[in-house]
Amino acid sequence: RTFEVDRIYRFMKGSGLPVRIPCIEMVEIGAGGGSIAAVDTLNRVTVGPASAGAEPGPACYGRGGTAATVTDADMLLGRIDSSRFAGGNVALDADQSACALEQHIGQPLNLNPTLAAFAVSEIVDENMANSARVHAIEWGKELGSRTLIAFGGAAPLHAARLAEKLGLQRVVIPAGAGVGSALGFLRAPVAYEVVRSRYHRLSYFDADFANALLTEMHAEAAAIVREAAPTAALEETRSAFMRYRGQGHEINVNLPLRALTAADAATLQDAFNQAYTQLYGRLIPDLDVEILSWTLTLSTPRAQPEPVELSAPAQGAVP
Repeated sequence: RTFEVDRIYRFMKGSGLPVRIPCIEMVEIGAGGGSIAAVDTLNRVTVGPASAGAEPGPACYGRGGTAATVTDADMLLGRIDSSRFAGGNVALDADQSACALEQHIGQPLNLNPTLAAFAVSEIVDENMANSARVHAIEWGKELGSRTLIAFGGAAPLHAARLAEKLGLQRVVIPAGAGVGSALGFLRAPVAYEVVRSRYHRLSYFDADFANALLTEMHAEAAAIVREAAPTAALEETRSAFMRYRGQGHEINVNLPLRALTAADAATLQDAFNQAYTQLYGRLIPDLDVEILSWTLTLSTPRAQPEPVELSAPAQGAVP
């Protein structure tokens, strides 16, 4: 698979350096709570990708940060209860947020701090929404029936507006959303993916070759996973990255979890046709299909999370 790094233009495929490595399909937006807001040479409000990080952090942290950030905008818009932020362990200063927003956004655009905060919030929300739209279009997916899961420190503060922009009807904010990535890492199954680049055309499909390759890949993955999970049951997935002969990009097609036979040339052709039609809405007749790379993943079963009972907030408390 091709993963692009160091893109010159945000969201634009082909503007970065392609690296073929196993990776999770992600879109990096630069829209976190620490993302820095500024006004560019065209007097447009921009947010990210530069970030204030945790040190010094947003201006409201009072740790020496002077840049206006998304968290400062949220603070000034009343979305953050300063007395309960980080369990009350971090004292926030709304005056510092107002000062940073006025200096970096308000003065260049002749806006008061509150309008400057609203501008920053709208820009970062639109950046996220636009990224989701582009990503969905690239993969031939629709968004209307999807569920937005908001995790991360700032995501729950922006989830409703983002859902409104995308036309989503359901938003899930999980317990512990601020440390969602860490919780996911701790609960994730042990898994290992093996990738092999082996060119193969379906018109000359060799089942013995494919079976030998997949057996070798299975042994490599099992050796790694068994180091961390010696006795656990293992789940296996197989896929191939396929394309029409002469194309410059591939699509991921699932493979059967069994020994392949010569008759599976037709099985793989049908699976490719289905995946290609779902993505592009058409097929290209009279063109051979080729496999560029093979993947096999072994993983332990996913642990089912225990239900969490949340007590209702006291009457009058800010949820």
